[in-house]
Amino acid sequence: YNTTNLLHLLSCIMKEDPTLERHFKGHKDTVTCCHFNPNMKQLASSGMDSTVMVWNFKPQMRAYRFLGHKDAVMSLKFSPSGHLLASGSRDRTIRLWIPSVKGESTVFKAHTNTVRCVDFSADGQSLLSSSDDKSIKLWTVHRQKFQASLNGHVNWVKTAKFSSDGRLVGSGSDDKSLKLWDIASKECIHTFFEHSGFINDVEFHPNGTCIASANSDNSVKLWDLRMNKLLQHYQAHGSTVNSVSFHPSGNFLLTASSDSTLKIMDLIEGRLFYTLHGHKGPATAAAFSSTGEYFASGGADEQVMVWKTNFKGDEPVSNVPKASKKEHVHKFNVDSNVQPEGKQVSVLAQPKDCSAPECEPVNVGPALFNLPANQTNQIDQRTNPDNTKDNIFNNHATTTPLEPQSIPPQLAATLEHMVGQLDVLTQTVSILEQRLTMTENKLKECLDNQQMISLQIKPND
Repeated sequence: YNTTNLLHLLSCIMKEDPTLERHFKGHKDTVTCCHFNPNMKQLASSGMDSTVMVWNFKPQMRAYRFLGHKDAVMSLKFSPSGHLLASGSRDRTIRLWIPSVKGESTVFKAHTNTVRCVDFSADGQSLLSSSDDKSIKLWTVHRQKFQASLNGHVNWVKTAKFSSDGRLVGSGSDDKSLKLWDIASKECIHTFFEHSGFINDVEFHPNGTCIASANSDNSVKLWDLRMNKLLQHYQAHGSTVNSVSFHPSGNFLLTASSDSTLKIMDLIEGRLFYTLHGHKGPATAAAFSSTGEYFASGGADEQVMVWKTNFKGDEPVSNVPKASKKEHVHKFNVDSNVQPEGKQVSVLAQPKDCSAPECEPVNVGPALFNLPANQTNQIDQRTNPDNTKDNIFNNHATTTPLEPQSIPPQLAATLEHMVGQLDVLTQTVSILEQRLTMTENKLKECLDNQQMISLQIKPND
């Protein structure tokens, strides 16, 4: 053990276990993705119910349900500034939302099949999308224009992510390969073929020296980008691994699996750190916050859960996961009665429910601000003259505004004010309900005491 490893070991010993802080209910189908706003005031989630939900952490503040996609929303991501939210859908479009009550968004069209993944570059200037049309596409955020297409996969591209320095893109596909792309040349510079299953998710290590993949063969793999070889291989889950997320320190990796569990791997020690039980059914999404203090998860149970990490990765990001000995494989007997290494954490206490009926999400988007059908058609023809039923299969990339007529400032201000007033009313009702419950309890106690006194006096008579 060197000094760094000893410090890491000490921090692990002095840790507290992760705890479930709150859960959100609002989706009507499987949650497909979740991501924290970098300002830590919001959490966004997407679902098979065709909606994007933005959950506000401020007490009693209502959630926003963005309506616009016409089919399942497969992925979403906040921009680094937190001012934009991108989403990709099975309706073959990408939408760029402003995460506020106005529900404004822009539509990007270029893919000819389901959009599986979206991601922003670290500087927020570029947007990346991957699709079942076997391509990866680059967009400029500021000008909202199609930039380039990266082609090379021979099956659905489930995931594509930028490296932290924005120079590389990593992509995973159902062709069982992980490809690395150079952004400057738009060329594939390396392909990892050593996967035995489909690749559902990839993410670059914060220092950019390795990339993790979540795989349908129940494994998680870490690849060294300097040597182009396998660095670590975790066989810890009992079913498909759907999502991976690095802790900002780079020392821990969070995974979500169809075996219903979340797992946290200690990359410095090369071991399973925690197994978290909370979702009923497959856990489909997981993400650390930008500070690492919290992480979120989503599942087929339609719930979004927010967990407090309670352990720290204090070591600098320069620490790189060490290669495992022998075959680089960490196996944890997931199919036997022996519990795998690492602590088991189950949800026992009831977490704060942030989705009570009185806090019903506010629907925003086309459902609120529809234009008449004939007017919408006229605008579509002006913005996209070739707009026909078959146009979605053309290779022309287009960007069209969702709401060509902007909401009048006075209406937007009025809506903001109304939502604020609703939040105040909700909080007031909640306080009144608490006081009413206390009064009822006191009254019941008085009646019980009166009855006892009556029973004591009666025999004496």
